[in-house]
Amino acid sequence: MIYPVVLSGGSGTRLWPMSRTLYPKQLLTLLGRDSLLQQTVRRVADDRRFAAPLLVANEEHRFIIAEQLREIAVVPHALLLEPIGRNTAPAACVAALALTEIDPDPLMLVMPSDHTISDVGAFLAAVDLAASEARNGALVGFGVAPERVETGYGYIRRGSSLETEGVSSVTEFGCRLGCGWN
Repeated sequence: MIYPVVLSGGSGTRLWPMSRTLYPKQLLTLLGRDSLLQQTVRRVADDRRFAAPLLVANEEHRFIIAEQLREIAVVPHALLLEPIGRNTAPAACVAALALTEIDPDPLMLVMPSDHTISDVGAFLAAVDLAASEARNGALVGFGVAPERVETGYGYIRRGSSLETEGVSSVTEFGCRLGCGWN
């Protein structure tokens, strides 16, 4: 079983004025009938493959998130609330600690709540590939080939192919264009 961990702690500054601190991007309906958060949760709704999602969210958004989950009839495993956002690593760590209370070695799929994925089948196929490597002890990340230079994101340098077709090692993470980390 894969445990989906949905990170929903964003502060909503990038799409201002539509998105704002008390109603950030992931809670908006931008593409389709569901919010980005609802779309993310629906992508991992297959209970033969995924456990109920665990969400890590800003304390100020708890009621909106609970209502959006109710609207799509999803009962989360848990909704962990952050009094103050501290970015991805602490949120993933808290989720891992919570999941180890029910499974000593949980297989987690950590996802942001604000991505748009048009080809859900390809996403699920990528998750299946990643899961097979993760079950063998690998820490797996997802990447897409860039279509243009984007200074807001970092880059992954692909290494050699692993046993699973379509999965490669990583030789370097970084940013050459001022994205804020190297």
